[in-house]
Amino acid sequence: MQDGNSIFSRLDVKKYILKKNLKRDLPASIVVFLVALPLCLGIALASGAPLFAGIVSGVVGGIVVASFSGSQLSVSGPAAGLTVIVLGAIAQLGSYQTFLLAVMLAGVMQLVLGMIKAGTIGNYFPSSVIEGMLAAIGLILILKQLPHALGVDSDFPGDESFFQGNEENTFSAISGALSHFSLAAIVISGLSILVLIYWPKIKKVSSIPAPLVVVVLGIALSYVFNNTTYALQAKQMVAIPVVSGWSEFTGLFTMPDFSAIGKKEVWIVAGTIAIVASLETLLSIEAVDKIDPIKRVSPTNRELMAQGIGNMTSAMLGGLPMTSVIVRSSANVNAGGRTKMSAIFHGTWLLLSLLFIPGIINMIPLACLAAILLVTGYKLTRIALFKHMYHKGWDQFVPFVVTVVAVLLTDLLKGVAIGMLVSIFYLLRTNMRNPFFYKIHKEGNKKNIRIKLAEEVSFLNKAAIQVMLNKIPKETTVTIDGSNSRYIDPDVLETIFNYKHNAYTKGIIVILEDVKSQYIVPKLTNKLDEINN
Repeated sequence: MQDGNSIFSRLDVKKYILKKNLKRDLPASIVVFLVALPLCLGIALASGAPLFAGIVSGVVGGIVVASFSGSQLSVSGPAAGLTVIVLGAIAQLGSYQTFLLAVMLAGVMQLVLGMIKAGTIGNYFPSSVIEGMLAAIGLILILKQLPHALGVDSDFPGDESFFQGNEENTFSAISGALSHFSLAAIVISGLSILVLIYWPKIKKVSSIPAPLVVVVLGIALSYVFNNTTYALQAKQMVAIPVVSGWSEFTGLFTMPDFSAIGKKEVWIVAGTIAIVASLETLLSIEAVDKIDPIKRVSPTNRELMAQGIGNMTSAMLGGLPMTSVIVRSSANVNAGGRTKMSAIFHGTWLLLSLLFIPGIINMIPLACLAAILLVTGYKLTRIALFKHMYHKGWDQFVPFVVTVVAVLLTDLLKGVAIGMLVSIFYLLRTNMRNPFFYKIHKEGNKKNIRIKLAEEVSFLNKAAIQVMLNKIPKETTVTIDGSNSRYIDPDVLETIFNYKHNAYTKGIIVILEDVKSQYIVPKLTNKLDEINN
């Protein structure tokens, strides 16, 4: 039974931590809210779903997912990486209500994935690939937001893929923007960037969040330009649904069509969403942990369960599927967020803005929001990062660069997959050349060779061992010593035994010392017990 004083002391500690971090989390939540709002709407538009669905997903991602998540800085919401899947699924299933059923089932699948500890797959993404993904996201933010900063908003908002839904690509959209720019948007975005850079350096006013100043400045400048020939058009402003009463607000919600639960297509779409959303979430969590100033490690299995609960909730309210999103998460980190309260507050602001101040929100120019994302993008893809990865060696730099280019030219998942393949190639190449899993000792004359195997020999070492054995000269006595080996992969054992069986044809005598015919994979708990003892 717990002591009452200890319970109260823990509550006091939690209150102290909350109060201490509130001065960081509250301003950061406003920044994330301002970044998330147009993205929620844009992704809903690009997905062929109601705009309200994007807001619902953002609210649920902020309030529900953050409440269950173990990540302190991750922000969840509708993801651009799912737009193509969502667009095709709605058309394939025939109705939005049936699609919502698939989203709910996807949430159930994610919940199960978290329970069976599938989140550990996130630990196997190489750091070079994660760094490349972050840098690519930064470049995507810069390239995608340049048209908005120039006042040309003809592309699909929220579409982060190279090839866009309006038959343009990233570069053609920028080229078109350069020839059809808006002077008012350039002035607003230009001044906004200057404020974002220099405002935090002024100590007397640095306590006021620079992005908040940027939004106020953007609204003021849009009013100034309203009475001129350079006035901003409606498509260059934020646009959220305006509801006049509670009945109109509740009428926006949509329920899943449970009668379609027996359709095979629904389950296929659900499985696709669950897998893609889970992978994007794990990638995002890994990336956010890397840019966390405190270097905390998020529990991935708990995150999958939180995402599952979030997707089930979103589906029941008529919202889009969601993931942990690196754009909003990185904006949260760069704005100074410290705990999950920042994400929860941002979801609250999304809900309150929809209920009470849609008119004010619709006064914000997209150009000033683009400026916030441009600065965030630069911080993710700064030149110093490329220099740092170059100095780490080619085996780190090449997968990093390949991931950057692949994500830019395809999309997040495909780009990371390509980066993973390149990283695996370098891993195999390193193991091929790695001399540390065996040692060769020449005893007396050159005709006696001792090969001492390492503590653990995996299947990755098989090719190198085969090459080494094939180079042993004829009429040699070879001793293969496995006395230090706790584990030898079955493929490697097969290679060694086959070599011993056929070596006599070359006049080679093979002696096996302490090489077992079978090894059991060592458990982590056994190693921990040895360390503790």
